[in-house]
Amino acid sequence: MLTCAYSAGLFGIDGYLVTVECNAYSELPQFEIVGLPDAAVKEAKQRVQAAIINSGYLFPETAMTVNLAPADVKKEGSAFDLAILATLLKVSTSIPPMTDLENCCFIGELSFSGALRSVRGTLPMVLSAKAAGKTEIFVPAANAAEASVVDGVNIYGCETVSDMVGHLRGEAPIVPAVRNIGDLSSRYDTDLDFADVKGQERAKRALEIAAAGGHNVLLIGPPGAGKSMLSKRIPTILPPMTFEEALETTKIHSVSGFLKEGQSLVTRRPFRSPHHTLSAPALVGGGKTPTPGEISIAHNGVLFLDELPEFAKNVSESLRQPLEDGKITVTRTAGRVTFPSDFMLVCAMNPCKCGYFGSKLRECTCKKTDIKKYLQKISGPLLDRIDIQVELPALEYSELSKKGTAEPSAAIRERVIKARKIAEKRFEGTALACNAAMASSHIRRFCALDEAGDRILKNAFEAMGMSARGYDRILRVARTIADLDDAENISARHIAEAVQLRSLDRKYW
Repeated sequence: MLTCAYSAGLFGIDGYLVTVECNAYSELPQFEIVGLPDAAVKEAKQRVQAAIINSGYLFPETAMTVNLAPADVKKEGSAFDLAILATLLKVSTSIPPMTDLENCCFIGELSFSGALRSVRGTLPMVLSAKAAGKTEIFVPAANAAEASVVDGVNIYGCETVSDMVGHLRGEAPIVPAVRNIGDLSSRYDTDLDFADVKGQERAKRALEIAAAGGHNVLLIGPPGAGKSMLSKRIPTILPPMTFEEALETTKIHSVSGFLKEGQSLVTRRPFRSPHHTLSAPALVGGGKTPTPGEISIAHNGVLFLDELPEFAKNVSESLRQPLEDGKITVTRTAGRVTFPSDFMLVCAMNPCKCGYFGSKLRECTCKKTDIKKYLQKISGPLLDRIDIQVELPALEYSELSKKGTAEPSAAIRERVIKARKIAEKRFEGTALACNAAMASSHIRRFCALDEAGDRILKNAFEAMGMSARGYDRILRVARTIADLDDAENISARHIAEAVQLRSLDRKYW
């Protein structure tokens, strides 16, 4: 007897349909799983058998071989448990043999008791099932909200095996999960607001420009100047995510296991702040079977690297290619996977090891050779990819003791959203989402300069020994400053401000 059901697997952040075939034949009872299963899939035999018996159904007393197709793709994880169980229950007739499972897809891990446990990557697996024409998707109840984001299919959240069997028998139909994509315009926690940050007006202006154009930022200053405090508040001024951005971000977070139970979409832009001891694979992604790293988990959001010089050189240098391409390709023996990594890089660092080089309040205790060695941990090519560089001076008492609050994040966010909409209108018909994504061809088209602006940029190019990449990045930042001013053309003052925001690499390096 041959029975068939469908499940889904994961490769990278994308799902693929898996056909689960069970061939039962009259020999001594045995149960085998083939189709390149990993250890977790092989152990499904024990989980499925216990779940069937403890749910009160008959386990087939016959020889059975389960094949997971395509057989040349390695199957990993426990999401196939439910589909394997469905084929076995059809063999034992606990699910009537005439029940049509052609349009069904089963995703979920089983416990010995017959309860369904949540699995990672449910959203991309459901998307792949829909693409394959499956319309009835059975998932653990804990994953139902996540799966319900996919439109055009019925999502059945099951607490137990009995729930699924009762639905397939027509005895206790399950009500499909209601689609809920959440509020994409939701604000951030009220305890993070630019209104709390006193002083550092120049840095706030720089971060507003960065948020409006999606530019990378480097903050340099002594300890306690507010570098981390400002950086953590950047998400509060970023524009809301589009549905497409939220869907792609949710796929990454689902595969990485960061979605909370009952959460449907990731509606807030990610903010990732890894410790400086992380490895290169943890940053860019990797492992025996490639999984997303921090740069992909920060996709459509902010990657904050505090104490940048403390990161290993090979780790910080691995950012160079993703910053240019907006994606990272990881190659391992299991295959090659491309992860999206379009993030806003925000870095913070001290000007020297002790932190007080150039400070007016405290004397630096570092030797010149130590300062040089410390700064050389940041390479020129990486600096070249950071559009905005800002120096934060130590705050004086008069600034700290000032009464009242500063401008709130909501006001800054309104200006950022307005500037983004101007850019969005300008980029109609292209794949560009913000000014930072402009290529050289777009810069020639959208960043024309008048005579005065061209003269300022020429002088800066020659005086600063600027690279071609640095030239392009100044024009991108100037275009964003013009958008914040609601100016159609880039003027000399926009160029001048953009140049000032990119001069610290010449001061320190």
